[in-house]
Amino acid sequence: MIWALLLLLFTMAGKAQEKEFTVLQWNIWQEGTKVPGGYDAIVKEIVRLKPDFVTFSEVRNYHNTRFCDRIVQSLKDAGETYYSFYSYDSGLLSRHPITDSLTVFPEKNDHGSIYKMVSSIHGHKVAVYTAHLDYLNDAYYNVRGYDGSTWEEIPIPQTVLEVLKVNDASLRDDAIRAFIAEAKKDIAEGTMVILGGDFNEPSHLDWIRETKDLYDHNGLIIPWTVPLMLDNAGFIDTYRTLYPDVLSHPGFTFPADNPLIPVEKLTWTPKSDERDRIDYVFYYPYPGLTLKDAVIFGPKGSIVRSQRVAEETKDSFLLPLDVWPTDHKGVLVTFGIE
Repeated sequence: MIWALLLLLFTMAGKAQEKEFTVLQWNIWQEGTKVPGGYDAIVKEIVRLKPDFVTFSEVRNYHNTRFCDRIVQSLKDAGETYYSFYSYDSGLLSRHPITDSLTVFPEKNDHGSIYKMVSSIHGHKVAVYTAHLDYLNDAYYNVRGYDGSTWEEIPIPQTVLEVLKVNDASLRDDAIRAFIAEAKKDIAEGTMVILGGDFNEPSHLDWIRETKDLYDHNGLIIPWTVPLMLDNAGFIDTYRTLYPDVLSHPGFTFPADNPLIPVEKLTWTPKSDERDRIDYVFYYPYPGLTLKDAVIFGPKGSIVRSQRVAEETKDSFLLPLDVWPTDHKGVLVTFGIE
């Protein structure tokens, strides 16, 4: 009896030592400028959620302003202290002081970007990366009968090889190779590594036999390049790990319905079902790091064949306060660390 009590106390003590932190991946659609009140909504949601780290997509520094400085000041005015640094196309926010930063894959001609920051969380050194990958040669549109660079209607490809040939003409795989090379250095040094981003590419874990005749996949099972590269390198897809059933938890992040925006501005392929999970948070296994929760951040609605539809899946949604500032849904992930 005494040993059982001691074991219980030891277990409870171990759990008490575990602390949590959160990572938010969020494509903010041109800094929220596409939606009336969008920028203010971004600020309000961050104040509400208080994520430890935010990986932004579509940072544009409009009108010669630095988005990183502007968002940090807006959050300070709202009573929240965050840290950032200059970036373009993708961006990072941290509730914890940033000790280093690096451009891993610089933006050129709108072919995507990756940045890295180094900080610490609960006594652990962490490298957080943000990725907004090349939006051209988006072959998952080709599968649906639209050219993935011009979005004009085309014949549907008949083989996986055709699709991957288009897909790999993008710079998405080049960017992820640069990330993996840099992240290996962090891992070798014993640093925790987390990657958030809008990849503009679906996952090989989602385009499987069970979904080949759904969502206009048109019978194809596709090993999408970038998520597969990360999988092969040992990185873990947080959402699909927590929710392996792709039918009950598809986790679609694009295109999100936005009631303030006309449907024709929310869809790239108006005649198809283009729903996909293209926004991710990945991490590399680390001692004492546990994956605790992941939710889709945003409205339940999506766009399907130019119609607004409400998702009836088992995905967990964290609904917006009021104005939704973007055409994507975000992903909010909770980690535990001892």
